[in-house]
Amino acid sequence: MRAHAATRPARRPDRSVRRRVRATAECVCAVVAALLLGVSAAPAGQGGSGLIVNVTHRARALHPGEIVVLNVRTSEAPASLGATAFGAEIRFFPAGPANVWSALIGIDLEVEPGEHAVAVRATGVDGSLSETDYTLAVEPKQFATRRLRVEPRYVDPPPEVVERILRERDQQAALFPVSTAVRYWRGGFLRPVPGRANSAFGRRSVFNGQPRSPHSGADFRAGTGTPIKAPNDGVVVLAADLYFSGNVVIIDHGWGLYSYFAHLSAIDVAEGDRVRKGMVVGKVGATGRVTGAHLHWTVRLNDARVDPLALLELFPAEGGR
Repeated sequence: MRAHAATRPARRPDRSVRRRVRATAECVCAVVAALLLGVSAAPAGQGGSGLIVNVTHRARALHPGEIVVLNVRTSEAPASLGATAFGAEIRFFPAGPANVWSALIGIDLEVEPGEHAVAVRATGVDGSLSETDYTLAVEPKQFATRRLRVEPRYVDPPPEVVERILRERDQQAALFPVSTAVRYWRGGFLRPVPGRANSAFGRRSVFNGQPRSPHSGADFRAGTGTPIKAPNDGVVVLAADLYFSGNVVIIDHGWGLYSYFAHLSAIDVAEGDRVRKGMVVGKVGATGRVTGAHLHWTVRLNDARVDPLALLELFPAEGGR
């Protein structure tokens, strides 16, 4: 009789094979679960889902007082696209390439360093909702201190002007939180006067030895009478003589973006006027709490105090959208 070979027990797969099989099975289960729940998986590192393909940003830096351009790419043109950042509603406009949209975010001077979420949401033409969070990691920044000597009445105002000061403060405070539904501005932003900025944004101000609010704008070198040009299109929402700021012109560029020009020697526009980019709105002067003639330019973005120079760099007049 022929001898039969002894039967050997089946060989178990080695551990690496078992791990690969287990991982494949888990992946298949995850995909099946996603299909059953109607969940779209996002590409790694992009944070998008469904209609939202990816989210990116550009900025000079992520510090208090900076402007962030948020870019969202979608798989198709959405029925609606919006975001919430630092408590403000953000609007998007076409960025140029197909299905790429941009929005402006302002990081206020008082924002705490750390990670801040931007909630992006898009609605498709079929009514489907796509949402994702994008993180902005705000870094701390140390601002210098400037010490100036001004007329005593601008540090310790006499009692008879206190009511005026409070009224003007409330008038301005009511303007900047308003985000007009129309975006007037287009393209790049013009420098309002030829001179260079000579006072850094965000500096802590000490007048006659007494600390005051941070410097929330940029000061430009210019002599009295120098024409001031509108940096972009908008509507004049305030043209008045204020106690601390002297003669001012405030332009609403739409979508929560404002330009505030202070210390003018002359105002050449009136409230309600529609202004175009490059149009003269006033002349440089030395009115209000100043040490000499110059142009003070403040920019507010969804009520956040941001550096005007960031606007000029992110949207240069020669080619920015």
